Amino acid sequence: MAKEDSLVPLKMLLFSFHGANTIIISFLPLLLQYKGLDGKEIGWVLAVGPTVSIFSQPFWGYMSDKYQTVKRILLICLIGLLISSSVFFQMTTLPLLLTLAGIFYFFTAPIGALADSLSQRRADALHISFGTIRTWGSIGFATSSLLIGELLEVIGIKYLLVPYLFMGGLALLVCFKLKDVTVKVKPIQFRDLKKLIQNYPFIIFLGLILLITITHRANDSYIGIFIAQLGGSESLIGISWFVGVASEALVFAFAARWFRKYHPLIFIIGAGLLYTLRWFLFGIVDSPILVVVLQFMHGLSFGVFYLAAFQYVTRLIPQALQSTGHLLFMAVFFGISGIVGSLGGGALIDSVGGNTMYFYMGWMALLGTIFITIYHILPYGKE
Repeated sequence: MAKEDSLVPLKMLLFSFHGANTIIISFLPLLLQYKGLDGKEIGWVLAVGPTVSIFSQPFWGYMSDKYQTVKRILLICLIGLLISSSVFFQMTTLPLLLTLAGIFYFFTAPIGALADSLSQRRADALHISFGTIRTWGSIGFATSSLLIGELLEVIGIKYLLVPYLFMGGLALLVCFKLKDVTVKVKPIQFRDLKKLIQNYPFIIFLGLILLITITHRANDSYIGIFIAQLGGSESLIGISWFVGVASEALVFAFAARWFRKYHPLIFIIGAGLLYTLRWFLFGIVDSPILVVVLQFMHGLSFGVFYLAAFQYVTRLIPQALQSTGHLLFMAVFFGISGIVGSLGGGALIDSVGGNTMYFYMGWMALLGTIFITIYHILPYGKE
């Protein structure tokens, strides 16, 4: 019981931060549309986050490893989140939105990755499954997407800042109760980062997952607009995210029962095939209800892919560089992929529509799955 009690603040942090994050992922594009931006302009604003994260995530990860603390870095980032979001959400012109988005995402981007890194370390220390902790982030995301979708139906998308500050404030409060990471190695120096750059299996793997993660991030950015194009409402968008992330939570919760039976790359390849099938099915739907029904595949694709990939990179990186390595992984997964997904997805959904965009995504996911399969067969993929 004492072990479980020590995890309560961490689980609540995951719940509240991902509850706040669902507001950004699910509803920020609709707020930007409300402010008068078109698809390409929305793509530019959404691309700021992943662009900034490429630098901010490794930076904050390095600071965490250097000073051997996750808790203090999280506190700094959460305070920055609350202050910057209060200004960012009020902007109405594209130049100001782009500028304030950069500041906002500088603090926001590393929070989820740092919390996941701390969860992985606590899980290893307590000899429990990482998924049983991480599932609380999915529960928070699912709960928030459902309730906030209903709330916005009543108060309007223009008041999106109100629920965001509530969830962000809750995340800050529980962060003060976190049990920090304990590291038994000497603090890293800047020169130690070359160990990551020279870790060829790690670098090759990050490059290979891009084709799949780009499609994931494009869907994150535009599924709300896609549902709206098909005639769906804000509450239906919230329900679609609830269905998807509820299935993700189940995958994380029961991961310990199936995950260690096979090499992580086997699960990554399987998840890649499910991504492929999911996007092709989205490409032919003509009803927003069908999108909601198909959202159960989110857990089977993203849930399995993310958990297996996170565990695999943990194998590949030294203990002293865990935070830096995890945040570099996240910078690729959500950063580089997010730039291409936001800009490419925005251009496609404007020019050819949502269905054709998803067909392109299906072919990309299939190609990425083939590359990862080849990687697994070759010597580098035997780690």
